[in-house]
Amino acid sequence: MPTYTYTSIQAHSGRMIRGRIRGGSRELVVAALKSRGELPTWLDEASPNAPSGAEQGWAVTALRGFRGRRGSPGQVAWFTRQLSTLLASGLPLLQSLDLLARQERSADFRSVLESLGEMVRTGGALSSGLEREPRVFDRLYVNLVKAGEASGLLDTVLERLARFLEKSARLKGRVTAAMVYPLVVGVVASLIVVALTVFVVPKFEQLFLSQLHGRTLPGLTRAVLGISRVVSAHGASLLVGAVMAGLFAFRLSRSPTVRAAGDRWILRFPGVGAVVLRARVARFARTLGTLLAAGVPILQALALTRASTGSPRLQRVLVETERTVEAGESLAASLARASTFPPVVPAMIEVGETTGKLPEMLVRLADIYDEEVDQTVMTLTALLEPALIVAMAIVVGTVVLALFLPMVELIKGLSGG
Repeated sequence: MPTYTYTSIQAHSGRMIRGRIRGGSRELVVAALKSRGELPTWLDEASPNAPSGAEQGWAVTALRGFRGRRGSPGQVAWFTRQLSTLLASGLPLLQSLDLLARQERSADFRSVLESLGEMVRTGGALSSGLEREPRVFDRLYVNLVKAGEASGLLDTVLERLARFLEKSARLKGRVTAAMVYPLVVGVVASLIVVALTVFVVPKFEQLFLSQLHGRTLPGLTRAVLGISRVVSAHGASLLVGAVMAGLFAFRLSRSPTVRAAGDRWILRFPGVGAVVLRARVARFARTLGTLLAAGVPILQALALTRASTGSPRLQRVLVETERTVEAGESLAASLARASTFPPVVPAMIEVGETTGKLPEMLVRLADIYDEEVDQTVMTLTALLEPALIVAMAIVVGTVVLALFLPMVELIKGLSGG
């Protein structure tokens, strides 16, 4: 009789159990585990030299902890789109999951899909399997799938969820692309300045000492030479200090107080604040509209939307919104009192509530702000490119000018002028 290794969840305590069990077939083993009050999440036939259940459980846990079993947003969006298409075409859920798992090239994400398939194969719900992969599927995703299962419209909900993920990824990509360009230009400019300071400036300093015979150098030249000496002598210490300062700033940025202050500062920053605000409004509207269209109650939808915003200021506004909506006030009236949202947001929401088409109006609002973000990012990028080039030219030109000012004196001396 074959031996199987398994992982299961104890029904009454929720404790994870790993071990080995003998059985005639997989179906009999699953039935035996269920009769003991355990829900199998993983089952495989053990080889004769396989490690014990405890050893294997430890190894699996360590491997999963090391590899993270994460899926990228692109993988999750692709999986959601493909699964909705397969279900809409009439293919059963289990076969759809097995097919997608076989096609997946990433070993980590394939193991996630296989775990979902095993959950469905043993009689569990897809949402239950998603809940066991919190690093891949967030609460918003899980609750939307639960709503789809409860309504019997899982393929429709998955299609809306796929559209939501794709548009959210596209919006995030636009904003990220706008930030990457100045970062790359800044890094290149910094490397050029460091190379000039460390390798070029010291050679000119030796030339000045040997040819100018102690004559006073221009102030700009003295400043550049001083900076060069400091960087050359303490470059390693400065690099370590910069890294430590960056790590400290990163740890500090995770503090709720610092995050709230940074959130306020970003929104007040000229140009950037408008883009960030529009992006947040688009994400808020699309998330809430997708949840309501899937049949999630409005209070639960507001709570899930609040958890997915990532903005302390917007989260405080939505906490107050949940309270007033629960007390019977309309969503539009509640948002109209918050200065965070532009006036057009509560106005369009009021139209949606009046006509009974709030989910559609929220998605339309998100589309409008997506377009505005796209146009604003394109405009800012077009203005930023020449500004960065001019700034880099000024910095490099200042160093070059500082080096050539004494050369004028040296040339005059050699020519007898």
